[in-house]
Amino acid sequence: QAQQAKFLSDVENELEELAVTITQAKKMVELIKGAAAKEREKVEKLFGEASEVLATFQKEVSGFIEDGERSMLGEAEADLRWKEERRAKLAQCKQNLENVPSSDTIYFLQEFQALKVAMEENLSPALSFQNELNFTKCTQAVSAMKDLLSAACKNQWHHLQGKGIDGLSFQETEEGLCSPSPSARRSPRHPPSSPLAFIIDLDSDTADKFIQLFGTKGAKRVLCPIPYPESPTRFNNCEQVLGVNLMNRGNYYWEVEIIDGWVSIGVIAEDFDPRESYNRGRLGRNEKSCCLQWNGQNYVAWFGGFESVIQQPFFHTIGVFLEYSEKALTFYGVKDSKMTCLQQLKVSHFVKGQFDPFQNKINHQFPSLFLCKLKPAFFLESVDAHLQIGPLKKDCVSVLKRR
Repeated sequence: QAQQAKFLSDVENELEELAVTITQAKKMVELIKGAAAKEREKVEKLFGEASEVLATFQKEVSGFIEDGERSMLGEAEADLRWKEERRAKLAQCKQNLENVPSSDTIYFLQEFQALKVAMEENLSPALSFQNELNFTKCTQAVSAMKDLLSAACKNQWHHLQGKGIDGLSFQETEEGLCSPSPSARRSPRHPPSSPLAFIIDLDSDTADKFIQLFGTKGAKRVLCPIPYPESPTRFNNCEQVLGVNLMNRGNYYWEVEIIDGWVSIGVIAEDFDPRESYNRGRLGRNEKSCCLQWNGQNYVAWFGGFESVIQQPFFHTIGVFLEYSEKALTFYGVKDSKMTCLQQLKVSHFVKGQFDPFQNKINHQFPSLFLCKLKPAFFLESVDAHLQIGPLKKDCVSVLKRR
């Protein structure tokens, strides 16, 4: 009986303990449900606000396109009407002149004078299309926004899963640009581990008259000059164009597709005079710029008028990695998520008994280039040369991530 009483007492104690823990568990369940409900409510509210932001942006972009279309159409339609009216007037004057009897000299002279006056009327002004380039930036802007949103969603999802931030590590700078964290530096002979995915827009105010721009990402050399408006930053003697972007700190990485022809890709000082002669104005033929050139047979690195021929096969995609603090510029051939170092421009000590004129030029004058603000630069050397600015290939993103 004593054992039975002890057993029943133990059961009673266990029941009381379970009752307490059940109460605690119920409170925990309710707490989790309440926290989840509040979090769900906050998330739904934030998604709603994000949707409103996107809807506002979509409305603004659509309105921008409509305004650009309205402006361009008004100018184009006015020009069309003027040409049609002029053609009709000239045709009528010509018909009147042909209908004059050969014996009526005075009437003939009157109609001839009328035709002459019509011919000498001032031509309509050339179409300016001031908003054309901005008008065609919409696709690139929305695409860039979509890519950033997609990357941010992926990174935050990985973060929620406890995997950490997956992808490129950026830090905001004073000018709104980004730089990778200092721990992201790697050996210069290996692909960059966490560079800035630099977004480049071509500057229409710098494009030579023989360069046709396709939006802000494509450029092609053409035979017929394009009537660009006057600009103090426009190249006059070289078929070159710059990016609008300035680089003066941190690390920057971008990619360029060589679609056709001879193309040079590099950087140039912001204060470079675009009116320089052809021999001095070309990328890499002066101390204010450097580049990687594809000449149809080889890649060639240029700086200060000195060259270095590179024995590598052709790559359609060229990666450019600028390390401003390291005073280094590296060119990569990109293919199938692999990056081949083609050439690095950086001060380097010679091995005793060796002398390289190109590297000697680099050692003496290349660091001074980084005293300037730099811009991406492109030289389309051959007729029909054609290039396209990135975005980065998806299969290369993993190579660029921190390892």
